[in-house]
Amino acid sequence: MEVALFVSCQVPEAGGSFTFESQLLDTLLQLHAKSRHTFILYVSAKEIPTYLLESSLQIVPCYLSKRAKIKLAVLATIAAIIHKIRHPIARFSVKKWREQHLLNLLKIHQIDLTLSLEPNFHTLEYPYITTIWDLQHKLQSYFPEVSADGEWDRREELYTKMLGRAVCIITGTETGKAEIEKFYQIPAERIKVIPFFTPQFALTTKQIDRDAIAKYALPDRYLFYPAQFWPHKNHIGLLLAIKCLKEKYNLEFSLVLVGADKGAKSHVIDMTKELDLSKQVHLLDFVPQADMAPLYRHAFALVFVTFFGPDNFPPLEAMALGCPVIASNVSGAKEQLADAAILVDPTQPEAIALAIKSLAEDPSLRHNLIESGLKRANQWTAKDYIREVFSAIDDFEAIRCNWK
Repeated sequence: MEVALFVSCQVPEAGGSFTFESQLLDTLLQLHAKSRHTFILYVSAKEIPTYLLESSLQIVPCYLSKRAKIKLAVLATIAAIIHKIRHPIARFSVKKWREQHLLNLLKIHQIDLTLSLEPNFHTLEYPYITTIWDLQHKLQSYFPEVSADGEWDRREELYTKMLGRAVCIITGTETGKAEIEKFYQIPAERIKVIPFFTPQFALTTKQIDRDAIAKYALPDRYLFYPAQFWPHKNHIGLLLAIKCLKEKYNLEFSLVLVGADKGAKSHVIDMTKELDLSKQVHLLDFVPQADMAPLYRHAFALVFVTFFGPDNFPPLEAMALGCPVIASNVSGAKEQLADAAILVDPTQPEAIALAIKSLAEDPSLRHNLIESGLKRANQWTAKDYIREVFSAIDDFEAIRCNWK
């Protein structure tokens, strides 16, 4: 079959979505010859990365050309003139034209199936396989990042359309599969569980880069939390846990926070000052992936206290790099991390503090977590993931051959 793989070319600052797409795309470029299907890359970025241009796969730029943008601008102007720029009918006309532009490209290349490695769909007119990471707008709709400024409506519209007609929906856990079935009434046989893989950089790094440690002026013993500054990442709960350790148990830990600001960073800074933790908390903003491995390896532990799940990359990265993991006991966490992490209630700062305390007072517990973490991190790689994607495509071939 001819398979169109949509590529968004995420930037590193996107965090987990960049890691997910870039790692899988790189792996597919290595393994595509072992599939009996032909992959064509539909790239939405205007500037196509060099490594894609150097690959043997055909590339179709599907970003809007200057001419297309002019046509859309004309449509928008007409809509404004008739005072319907905010009316659903006006928006639909523009969106419909964009979809038609993509449909024309798919027809030209005689595409049989489209594939998205991230949660998205581009046209309902072709059979497609798509991916779901979480449905937190259903489970925890009160967080502003999944509800404010129309975000809840955007997600709900996207997922309702996308999931209902998908050939196959890929998700990382049985927990995630059950949530898709529950919220969108999708038949179980159309949902395929493929566990999250451990990113390659964490599996191949063996030594601590002392220069990176010096570069960021890191303390000798610190807790590490790489997470973009969203409210759901629960930085405040972690600050309260650090305060509890200091006041109640006379344990003082430094905390290194890494991540791009998504609107909550100023609140974290204010709370750090209010709790009198400024000397203990180090904020590094965005750190390139090349520097992440030494930060994990040098840390006393990863404290990943997010409210969202079921799948997250940092615990797997930490495990691969010999960093013990304390993680939130969100739905699906036990399935993803098994017995290789201490799971805590993210709503209870004292529970987080006690988990950190147990690692500080019990070296054997820390050692056992490191050992079990290394085993868990090596169970599932990006190659395993792509092979399962190939399998999903193979399964649909017998059905797809019945029409042009």
